Amino acid sequence: MEERKVKVATRHLTKNFGELKVLDDISFDVMEGEFLCIVGPTGCGKTTFLNCLTKLYEITNGEILVDGKPIDCKKNSISYILQENSAMEWLTVEENIRFGLDIRKADPELKRQRVEEMLEIVGLKDYRNYYPSQLSVSMLQRTVIARAFATHPELLLMDEPYGQLDLDLRFKLEDELIKLWKQTGTTVIFITHNVEEAIYLGERIMVLTNKPTKVKEFLDCDLPRPRDVASDEFVALRNKVTELIRWW
Repeated sequence: MEERKVKVATRHLTKNFGELKVLDDISFDVMEGEFLCIVGPTGCGKTTFLNCLTKLYEITNGEILVDGKPIDCKKNSISYILQENSAMEWLTVEENIRFGLDIRKADPELKRQRVEEMLEIVGLKDYRNYYPSQLSVSMLQRTVIARAFATHPELLLMDEPYGQLDLDLRFKLEDELIKLWKQTGTTVIFITHNVEEAIYLGERIMVLTNKPTKVKEFLDCDLPRPRDVASDEFVALRNKVTELIRWW
C-alpha cells in the first residue's frame, strides 16, 4: 500500500483567550485521506482547534499547515459541517447540494454528474425538489453532507454533526458518511463527544486532555467495516478510550 503523505501538520499550536489557555503546545499530523476522530472531555477545546484551522480564531502561537504551507481558505478546498442544520431554506435539496459547485463555477456537466451521484448515495433522489422545511432532520443532515462532498473537498471538518439525532439515525448517517469518504478520498477530521461514534467511524482516534489541552494519546482503530459495536474488540477499545477521557 502506498504510504500516505501528511495533509495537515499542527505544530506547537497554542490558543489563549485572555488569561485562559485552551490549547497548549499541540503538535500532530493528519495524513492525506485519513478519517481522524477527536474526542476529549467536554469543553476541552475540540471546536477551538477547528476554528483555529479555518482561521475563525487567530492562533496565539504555533502553526497549522496544509500540504506543507500555511492554510489559505481562498486556495484550500475545505468544507465545515456543524451540529446545527446549515441547509439553505430557500433552495431545494438539489440546489443545496449543487451550491458549492455553483460558487466555484464548475462545468455544467460536472455539476450534473456530482449532484446525481450525491443524491443517489444519500438516498434523496425522490426528494430533489423538496425544500428544507419539508424534510426530516435526517434528510436535512444528508443534504448538508452531500453538499459538502459534492465539491470533493481536500479537507472535511465535522463538529458533532449528529449530536441531536437518535441512535438509529446516527448509525445510518455514519454508514453513508463512510461510503462518501471511501469514494472521494477526502481527509476527514471529525469531532465528537460520543466515544462509540468515534470508534465506529475513525481510522485513528486522538484523545485530548482537559484544559489547558494537550494530546493525551493516539489510538489506531483498524476494526473491519462495517463495525460490530457488540464485538469484544469494539467494546475493549471503547472502554480504553472512555478511561483515557476521564480527567478527574
